[in-house]
Amino acid sequence: MSQQGYVATPPYSQAQAGMGGYSTGFGNPPPQSHYGAYGSPPQGYSAPPTGVLKPPASSPSGMPPILVSSQYGANIQQNGAHPHSFAPPAASDPSMSSYGQPPQSAFYSMAQSPPPTQQLTNQMSSMNIAGYGQRPMQSPSSSAPPQQFQTSPPQQFQTSPPQQFQTSPPQQFQTSPPQQFQTSPPQQFQTSPPSAMGHPPLSPPGQQPPSLGSPPPMATMGSMSAPPMGMSGPPGPGVHQPPLGPQGYQQQPGSPIAGPYGAQMAGPQMAGPQTGAFPGGFPGAPSQMAGPPQKKLDPDSIPSPTQVIEDDQVKRGGQVYVSNVRGQVPPLVTTDFTVQDQGNASPRFMRCTTYSFPCTADLAKQCKVPLAAIIKPFATVPKNETPLYIVNHGETGPIRCNRCKAYMCPYMQFIDGGRRYQCGFCSCVNEVPAQYFQHLDHMGRRMDMYERPELSLGSYEFIATLDYCKNNKPPNPPAYIFMIDVSYNNIKSGLVKLICEELKTLLDRLPKEEGAESSAIKVGFVTYNKILHFYNVKSALAQPQMMVVSDVAEMFVPLLDGFLVNFQESRPVINNLLDQIPDMFADTNESETVFAPVVQAGVEALKAAECSGKLFIFHSSIPTAEAPGKLKNRDDKKLVGTEKEKTLFQPQRGVYEQLTKDCVAQGCCVDLFLFPNQYVDMATMGDVPSHTGGSIYKYSNFQVEVNGQHFLNDLKRDVEKSIGFDAIMRVRTGTGFRATDFFGAVHMSNTTDVEMAAVDCDKALTVEFKHDDTLSEEAGAVMQCALLYTTIGGERRLRIHNLSLNCSAQLSELFKSCETDALINFFAKSAYRAMLNQPLKAVREILVNQTAHMLACYRKNCATPSAASQLILPDAMKVFPVYMNSLLKTPSLVGSTELSTDDRAFYRFMVMAMGVEETQVLLYPRLIPLHTMDVSSESIPAPVRCSEERLSESGMFLLENGLSMFLWLGQACSPDLIQNLFNVPSFGHLNSEGTSLPVLDNAHSRKLHSIISSISQQRATSMKLLIVKQKDRAEMLFRQHLVEDKGLHGGASYMDFLCYVHREIRQLLT
Repeated sequence: MSQQGYVATPPYSQAQAGMGGYSTGFGNPPPQSHYGAYGSPPQGYSAPPTGVLKPPASSPSGMPPILVSSQYGANIQQNGAHPHSFAPPAASDPSMSSYGQPPQSAFYSMAQSPPPTQQLTNQMSSMNIAGYGQRPMQSPSSSAPPQQFQTSPPQQFQTSPPQQFQTSPPQQFQTSPPQQFQTSPPQQFQTSPPSAMGHPPLSPPGQQPPSLGSPPPMATMGSMSAPPMGMSGPPGPGVHQPPLGPQGYQQQPGSPIAGPYGAQMAGPQMAGPQTGAFPGGFPGAPSQMAGPPQKKLDPDSIPSPTQVIEDDQVKRGGQVYVSNVRGQVPPLVTTDFTVQDQGNASPRFMRCTTYSFPCTADLAKQCKVPLAAIIKPFATVPKNETPLYIVNHGETGPIRCNRCKAYMCPYMQFIDGGRRYQCGFCSCVNEVPAQYFQHLDHMGRRMDMYERPELSLGSYEFIATLDYCKNNKPPNPPAYIFMIDVSYNNIKSGLVKLICEELKTLLDRLPKEEGAESSAIKVGFVTYNKILHFYNVKSALAQPQMMVVSDVAEMFVPLLDGFLVNFQESRPVINNLLDQIPDMFADTNESETVFAPVVQAGVEALKAAECSGKLFIFHSSIPTAEAPGKLKNRDDKKLVGTEKEKTLFQPQRGVYEQLTKDCVAQGCCVDLFLFPNQYVDMATMGDVPSHTGGSIYKYSNFQVEVNGQHFLNDLKRDVEKSIGFDAIMRVRTGTGFRATDFFGAVHMSNTTDVEMAAVDCDKALTVEFKHDDTLSEEAGAVMQCALLYTTIGGERRLRIHNLSLNCSAQLSELFKSCETDALINFFAKSAYRAMLNQPLKAVREILVNQTAHMLACYRKNCATPSAASQLILPDAMKVFPVYMNSLLKTPSLVGSTELSTDDRAFYRFMVMAMGVEETQVLLYPRLIPLHTMDVSSESIPAPVRCSEERLSESGMFLLENGLSMFLWLGQACSPDLIQNLFNVPSFGHLNSEGTSLPVLDNAHSRKLHSIISSISQQRATSMKLLIVKQKDRAEMLFRQHLVEDKGLHGGASYMDFLCYVHREIRQLLT
């Protein structure tokens, strides 16, 4: 079904008098090699030479262009196809009837023309974009908010465009003084392109039968031709460069500057340091436009993520998503739905950037949309969905294709009466083993198809045979080793005592196999500062025994028997030890620590016990003691913004590189809990956890009363979560394409095997695919992710996830089945990996370029010809720019000296392991109004757009992004609400530092606590609630998460970025 596009017309399209056209001086295109994916061969559109003036793209008369129907009709030159004419549909066609005759009152009512500067704003406010003339258009003075960009019910968007733009002749728009609407040549209303464009005349749209493969719906934004803020060339972060004139020469202060979009900008206002300047080329400081004052564009008119999320929830929420159709696009990650597996893996396990792959490599290159899957092999399955079935083929093991080694799955085709099968991946014909034979029915399907999970489901597990085990013997159950830094800082802060108290109860909750009485996981304990202490906690002992290893250069484990024990059997000895540790080190003055030998000790212990496992390391400071892996402070703020900035994020090689290999080989996962008071070289310390499938947690300036609970929540979840050990994964694909690149918290010793010392329910891997041949539309594209791992009970298993996608030679199909949330996950991970080897400026430019290229390709190949001043976005990607802009403003990419290097490195590690759900909420946080919440309702109030404009002095808002949570209180917040939530009479009585949220016995308090707890259950890490009062110092922390606004450390607002991208698209198209 082809949906009618959205059209909006932002202001600033009037070219100012005396303008010299559009200068290309704003952020010269980077060298060609930067286009495309990182490191791919240079290609792309050739940009005009810098400084060459281009004619203004708006109309000759300099007036704003009018709404243009963005209907994708018969007049598209799809990949060079010849246009055809089709018979018009019958009058009874339902698609025609949904738009009655357009009410013309809105046009006649403007008796006299408003001054030119206001025309556009009036036009904006008088357009009800969602309904396309279903009801009378509101007049500019009407107080009802414009409802642009709400996706109205689908039937409104049938394949014929609204007659308002098509059936009546252009005179309809000339009722008021002609210059008002006749802003550009009348061809703009003819939906077929003007003959000047060299096309044969085409039939009007709406006459193409929907069966021809309906086009992607699209969002259109009108003439974005000048940015809301004056922008000059791209100064670096916080560095002022004199604005450049049209030819790229420096401009004298005071002379008018040619703005990037043809609006003159007054020079003097640009002087002074641009604190908000965006590193990739978006200065942040507002500068006044010369010429008539401009009215600000209504932010409601640009695509809203909250609206898209809400619409998808309304349309697909609460439904059962049945996975039996190839290439169907699943509901958004934010939508609440139930999955019924019928042959394709659930989107909880696998999501793709697009569910329709282009047939050829050339098409893929042309559209610039990365082809990737985000795989979360251990994703949590909700209680109301069926857990994975376990298939046991006995000693023969799983059935596999002889040639490509793919595992038996629904894509295998049985032939020859069931005696042979053709592989769905490589087409090799294999014999069916005698014990697996089954007759076929009249459809050619096996009679037992629905009794065998591997023939009817997308995801299932095989019990692995000894061939799949190390040294051909069954593995031992894994072990958890707790390694506590007992240096001065951790003892004095109370951390060591807190950990020891918590472990007494926590060890009862170690993960266990379904139906098992108790956990099979063994536990061990080590304490350390600059030497290591091992503990013998054998159940036969009355007291634990301590053994000290002071030679940290040659690490060994001083005991085998009694170090790793069953917690239930040794409980009294372990509790005794946990009571003693804080007292043993109470008087320590040792502040130096080691780190690499601690990890080495853990690996050696697991090696000796012949098992895999996890190290929980609680560490406080940079390891400066003389030992392997000693680190020095290499934090240098002078490198920020230079070519060498990347070195800050590169780990120090040598010892740590070898450690990673040792850990992966042994199946030893490292989880690092850091409690730093200053720089700890996170880039190096986090390297081992991030390559062994581990997690990193960071609590700066730890205080038990402030961060204690937050840390304990993280520790509980980390110990209890479902996990597999000693894992190796391979992604197989059908012929024509293959997996070429892998991004995530994994180790790769060759190009195909993804090795993970452990993989848990939160870790996701992003896999990029490239063509090596042509794909066929009939066969589609199939992929299989096979993960071999050891369970927490010590059983070797294979977890299989299968997914089939469509293939199409039409780019419109690809854009229609894109998934914005998966795309942004891919871009975030590829950029975060590239920043280790390329200057940040180049990485940011690549991101902006790819955004512009994808959207320009859509505009060029899939959208109706329309005024160049219109921004047209594919419906499935209409909020992509807001996520991309948010990614550019993340701490790791923004390049500001105000941000700590450790925080930036930490953020980078976090994102590299994230799935689609986590990156979505991280890059577009939820901002939930609480002052209007219905205390009787069960649900969480609907979020609003993530911008300062949505806050109100009398309001109270909860903001969460999966990592942090804020409760923002407006100055004029209702005293009753404050009393109900905090038990103090008014806003003024709240202490700005260290306020916590008490649990009170009233409806408001109960409702808020239930909202917070239900949000926390959805997220992978626990979030500490920070209470922020309006105009308080802590408010800056909160404001940096309002991603639609300008970044605090540099970065454009969503509106400015959209204008900038639009300008780039126009440049690519001309």
